[in-house]
Amino acid sequence: MPTTTELRADCGSCFGLCCVALTFSKSADFAIDKPAGEPCRNLDDAFRCRIHTDLRPKGFQGCTVYDCFGAGQEISRRAGKSWREQSGAEMFAALPILRQLHELLWYLTEALTYKGTEPIHADLRTALARVEQVSRTTDLTTVDVMAERAVVNELLLKTSKLVRGKQPKSKERRGADLIGKRLRNADLQNANLRGAYLIAADLTNANLRGADLIGADLRDTNLSGADLTNTLFLTQSQLNAAQGNAQTKLPAALTRPSHW
Repeated sequence: MPTTTELRADCGSCFGLCCVALTFSKSADFAIDKPAGEPCRNLDDAFRCRIHTDLRPKGFQGCTVYDCFGAGQEISRRAGKSWREQSGAEMFAALPILRQLHELLWYLTEALTYKGTEPIHADLRTALARVEQVSRTTDLTTVDVMAERAVVNELLLKTSKLVRGKQPKSKERRGADLIGKRLRNADLQNANLRGAYLIAADLTNANLRGADLIGADLRDTNLSGADLTNTLFLTQSQLNAAQGNAQTKLPAALTRPSHW
């Protein structure tokens, strides 16, 4: 079983793959256009970002949000040599695939920690072993990621129901359009907010304890003073995309973004 440490990005052990493999489109999140396979102009010879501490003020907010779930350092470890010493095409193609598989491993590992999921522990462990095995496939481009996601998603849905219990209809907000909504002090404890659009919503001091936030879009969501204790399937990437402050209560596995 993978540890959460192995599923966290370790840029110091990576060949800067996300700075090369991914496509950047000039926007509010990226100050430049950059095609896939071309090194970002800010990447130095040691595979470090020259403007790491100034990414947001210099227009690279998207870089501060991205999380590879440890895929970058794992691909670098397997390759042994950097894309400067050999063709990087295989590494670049593998990165987004392994990232998705590692994300599934993160969710499955988390699901096993919840009280109430005991009835599906065997299924969760089977799925975890399966995805871990698939993640070690030599040619990751042959992996059907959507099929793997479909199986895991069913288990994560069961996990959510077991942990949150039966909730009133008002708290079933899966995929809801809540863009820019004023939800200050809202009671969203144990709510289903899977895939909800919370872009720029005001959740100041909201109670989100135990809410399912898998896939929720938290870009510029105001989480100042909000209670995110024990939220289900919240990721560091989602937090990094949001706004918050020192009073925001976070799950133990996540860290407070530096821009808060």
